[in-house]
Amino acid sequence: MISMEAKHEIIVKHECGVRIIDLANEYGRNPSTISTIIKQNEAIKKLQPSKFITLISKLRTNIHDKMEQLLLLLIKEKQLAGDSVSEAIICEMVGAIFQDLKRDITETEGESSQGGEGSKASRGWFDNFKKRSGIHSVIRHGKASNGDIKAVENFIKVFENLISEEGYLPQQEFNCDETGLFWKKMPRSMFITAEEKSLLGHKAMKYRLTLALCANAIGDFKIKPLLVYHSENPRAFKAYKVMKEKFQVLWRANSKAWVTGQFLIEWMNIVFGPSVKNYLIDNGLPLKCVLLDNAPAHPPSLEDDLLDEFKFIKIVYLPPNTTSTLQPMDQQVISNFKKLFTKHLFKQRFEFTENTKPNIEGVLEESLQHCGLS
Repeated sequence: MISMEAKHEIIVKHECGVRIIDLANEYGRNPSTISTIIKQNEAIKKLQPSKFITLISKLRTNIHDKMEQLLLLLIKEKQLAGDSVSEAIICEMVGAIFQDLKRDITETEGESSQGGEGSKASRGWFDNFKKRSGIHSVIRHGKASNGDIKAVENFIKVFENLISEEGYLPQQEFNCDETGLFWKKMPRSMFITAEEKSLLGHKAMKYRLTLALCANAIGDFKIKPLLVYHSENPRAFKAYKVMKEKFQVLWRANSKAWVTGQFLIEWMNIVFGPSVKNYLIDNGLPLKCVLLDNAPAHPPSLEDDLLDEFKFIKIVYLPPNTTSTLQPMDQQVISNFKKLFTKHLFKQRFEFTENTKPNIEGVLEESLQHCGLS
């Protein structure tokens, strides 16, 4: 596609005496393309592209351009009002706007307006409109819309004062958060060959575990995660004589696979405290740190349950309804971890099945042992 700005430049340069072949070489186009633009110079000069629209693949009438200008304004208004704007809603708005414009032009000019067929908003038009205008789809997160803005602002001030008064460095500031991981869940979409028209359905596996991830603000020190599963000794562990002590996680289990207060206290004294203490000593940093936490299952008197040698740890809890804004682990850290986990899982599965070729059920049954826990 050639932008409208480039088309105007081509027409102006040709009127100033520049040859078609020279214009074709300058813009990297075929001479026939340049000739077509020059032949349509009158229609191109009349077009006024909408704001934000940089590319137009074909000549359009003024009514189409005005319609998209109004459509962008209407989308912006709905966005500011917090209303949902889907593809179906946009296509409905197109029809209404187009008909209103056509009616106005008809009344003004006293004759039938041009472009009567343009009122139909097809999938192809919508795809091209996205490219021209730059609009894109995003996911609306429910928690973010319910955040307590005032509590967020107050906490930021309090936390800044704490960091300033106590003199904590980014290496001494830690954040811990929990997340559920459906470690057997397969992707919902995949590619198949042209010969196949569809894919056989399968029941999604909902085997879930909970991870408590923790790292410092500077990102150079990641704490061994706490993992809670619904089974203390899965069958795969018994079959392969797995030793959980060698895992890169602290393994705990209960029927719901939930992090409990007792599990967190054990993780603090067995993993977090010793790891942070060694990290601070090895890096020549003062023996103090602050842990930002928010999980409701975590005991409010967690500092009192720490061993005496870990009393240098200060725990700060986030206010309710603020985690979507204040929780550092929610700022793409956990989501990126899950993406990397899935990538690593399928890479290992591919390497594992290259020679053995086991059935898929057998592969998934053993995936916990072979992926991310060794």
